[in-house]
Amino acid sequence: MFAAMRSERMEALHLYSDPATGLEAVVAIHNTKLGPALGGCRYLAYNSLDDALADAMRLARGMSYKAALAGLEQGGGKAVILRQPHVADRAALFEAFGRCIESLRGGYITAVDSGTSSADMDCIAQHTAHVTSTTHAGDPSPHTALGVLAGMRSAVNARLGQSSLAGVRVVLQGLGNVGYALAELLQAEGAELLVADLDQGKVRLAAEELGAQPLAPEAVYETPCDLFAPCGLGGAISQRSAALLRCAVIAGAANNQLVEPELAEQLAARGILYTPDYVINAGGLLHVALTHRGVDAGEIAGRVKGIGERLDSIFAQSRAEGRSPAEVADRQAEEILYA
Repeated sequence: MFAAMRSERMEALHLYSDPATGLEAVVAIHNTKLGPALGGCRYLAYNSLDDALADAMRLARGMSYKAALAGLEQGGGKAVILRQPHVADRAALFEAFGRCIESLRGGYITAVDSGTSSADMDCIAQHTAHVTSTTHAGDPSPHTALGVLAGMRSAVNARLGQSSLAGVRVVLQGLGNVGYALAELLQAEGAELLVADLDQGKVRLAAEELGAQPLAPEAVYETPCDLFAPCGLGGAISQRSAALLRCAVIAGAANNQLVEPELAEQLAARGILYTPDYVINAGGLLHVALTHRGVDAGEIAGRVKGIGERLDSIFAQSRAEGRSPAEVADRQAEEILYA
């Protein structure tokens, strides 16, 4: 475990168990140079504790890089709660997790993530102030989608020389809270929208409400498009799926989109512009971090729209130096975190 922590440059790992509620949780803290660690809490079923630990560490690292390039005074952290087949009292489970967060004395601030909701954050908030994305604080999903839209404009301009998303053929994978909000924004921009999700009800809704063309989940990689947008869980792009892609741009909301970092170079060699995920999807983090600090909504929206400008800079440096945007973004973040 310590070898894995060294590999990810982790500061700390915390494991919690509460037999009374069935809570089994991990909090990973990657880097606190810029401020207290902040990151969402996932509530998912994992095959093993090792898988949960690996997920938490990868995501915490991404949060550190995301905060650094977003200009936030926050470190990177992530929590995962191992979802059991049956939980007698979900509210009690999250209250117990709130007590765990409080024991860290502000070293980690939690937020909503895959499998959790604002109602869960409300339960956590009964026992700690180190939580955001509560019902009062609001859902960060719309800001994540808004930032991704700004990043898509930047990427399409860099790769296709087009300043507008009108007429751009977009394959959107995943219609969760962020994915559906992004689909609505893309429809308003005049993009040609093709959508896929394991939940066929969401696909039908997008077809009815947004005029989107339904796709089978297994068809997303081989479908020709201008832009492929992974908006589900991580690991959407593997060696196998990358070889199938028929797009010019990858730009989506998912975290940890690449199964292997080396894929960024392989995609670049094929002329596919990969937009670094932790840069383009930083809108949600900006929302939760700045809301927690009491920043007004107008300033937050302005910061989120600035994601496009950050990517303009990364793409320009990538062209000038002949390196992939992913490598450029990593180096920029590491200069901030480890200088």
